[in-house]
Amino acid sequence: MQDQLIKTIETSEESMKRAIGHLEAELAKIRAGKASPQILDGIVVDYYGSHVPINQVANVTVMDARTLNVQPWEKNMLQPIERAIIAANIGINPQNDGVNIRLFLPPLTEERRKELVKKSQAEGEVSKIGIRGGRRDAIEHIKKLQKDGLSEDAAKDAEGSVQQLTDKYIAIVEKHLAQKEKEIMAI
Repeated sequence: MQDQLIKTIETSEESMKRAIGHLEAELAKIRAGKASPQILDGIVVDYYGSHVPINQVANVTVMDARTLNVQPWEKNMLQPIERAIIAANIGINPQNDGVNIRLFLPPLTEERRKELVKKSQAEGEVSKIGIRGGRRDAIEHIKKLQKDGLSEDAAKDAEGSVQQLTDKYIAIVEKHLAQKEKEIMAI
């Protein structure tokens, strides 16, 4: 029984770590005024009938603080990449010069900064839901073990451990969100 309890708590922690990893990946995509290749993560291009991420058909580099350069490996991919960026609606208009696509990031307005903070908060809430889901699954499993003969004290201790993990990971989410908000609101 004790091995199953430990396994349940470890599984719950893994679930919570995945939620944090997802949050970090999503927050990296939200631009905070600086050019970053992660802005283009998740945008897929039609490459000879299959959909592939931009970074698999082009080299994405940061030219300066507000400019990204997308250099396709095949010249005929310029148009599909440009269309994919426009369709992604990330608030950037691509400039095609026949060889490269340049993305000039406009300075963020106060209104846009507040929108990005809200978007960050929404991603944080998704992560918190994932963390709470891990807690719920673990507690359900502990209750099932209790029905199968686990002592009440051991079950309460395990539930306490799961709650401590939950609190720890929710605090990590809050820390990430506060950091991202500070980054976004910095002028």
